[in-house]
Amino acid sequence: MAHRLRPVGLDFIDVAPVRLVFAQEISAAPEGVFHALNDDVPGWAQWFAAVTHARATDDGAGRDIRLRGGGRFQETILASKEPEVYAYRVDVTNAPGARALAEEWRLAPSGTGTRVQWTFAADGTALFRFTVNAARAGLGRAFRDAVVTLDRRLAH
Repeated sequence: MAHRLRPVGLDFIDVAPVRLVFAQEISAAPEGVFHALNDDVPGWAQWFAAVTHARATDDGAGRDIRLRGGGRFQETILASKEPEVYAYRVDVTNAPGARALAEEWRLAPSGTGTRVQWTFAADGTALFRFTVNAARAGLGRAFRDAVVTLDRRLAH
């Protein structure tokens, strides 16, 4: 059952009760990574294994995302500053216990490539917060696999 989450801003990413931060260096340039995040929303399903469907909504101001296992998210873009940051919040989801969710992708030049940092910020019931924290290792692995796959995709 889908439910509406608390609308949060960019500041939530720094103050959320649960913050998971992961980083990975890849060889692709920041501009190419930013383009894949911001401009090629359907492409997410090609490089982020957890994503089965992604499409831009509201003339690019939002996204509709579906995940393996049945997760669904209607999102609003909070920041889109090329080539440095791409962030969004979840407005509606079927994730039980979630009260607020936002994600931020920070891109920084690193040698000839990019340091990609992903922050997953969340609030919810005690059980939801526990579950997100318990999923840290799996989310980190999913992030690393995704950006390595994205790097390969951008190299071609």
